[in-house]
Amino acid sequence: MKFRDVVIFSGQTFSVPQGIQRIDTRATHGWQVRYGGTKLFSDYSRDGSGAQQSLQRASAELARRIARLPAPTALQKRPSESKASQLPVGISGPIVRSRPGSVVRSCSLSVLLPRYGQTPRCGSVYIGTENTYTVERFHAALEKAVELRRAAEVVYEREATRAKRAAAKALVAVAAPPPRKAAAKKPAPKRSAVS
Repeated sequence: MKFRDVVIFSGQTFSVPQGIQRIDTRATHGWQVRYGGTKLFSDYSRDGSGAQQSLQRASAELARRIARLPAPTALQKRPSESKASQLPVGISGPIVRSRPGSVVRSCSLSVLLPRYGQTPRCGSVYIGTENTYTVERFHAALEKAVELRRAAEVVYEREATRAKRAAAKALVAVAAPPPRKAAAKKPAPKRSAVS
């Protein structure tokens, strides 16, 4: 998990995990969790003295949300407006290719398959040759391409969530309240021997 140093209005510096923002206005001082929605954890102080405790509460909330929510991803969900075809995101074509030594060209769809932490892989779904190409074959190939893309997105999101949760283990240490000093125990009174 990425951490950054944040200096608050009182001059104190905190190491803050990604997903938590500092809010300092005239009326509000606290830390805001921004992961699967927002939630503010107030300092309950005007001088910043409660900032450490509110950051611990915000970090604990962030860790809880990461543990139960899927990780947000940067995967594109809709085709960009500049895309010339009406094909779904990550799919392009039909691509017409001529193989060396062949007089008949073949058609296929190209599928961009995202992989978490790696460069995407480009797959191909065969439609047919110039002689066998039909609208039905195109729609069957498109269905297969959409399913390949969907399956790759599921794996990508699962891996992103797994990585986010593994990285969030660092939050547990940050979110844990500082250890309290144990109160000194008074020695038990000595009993006198009665004869």
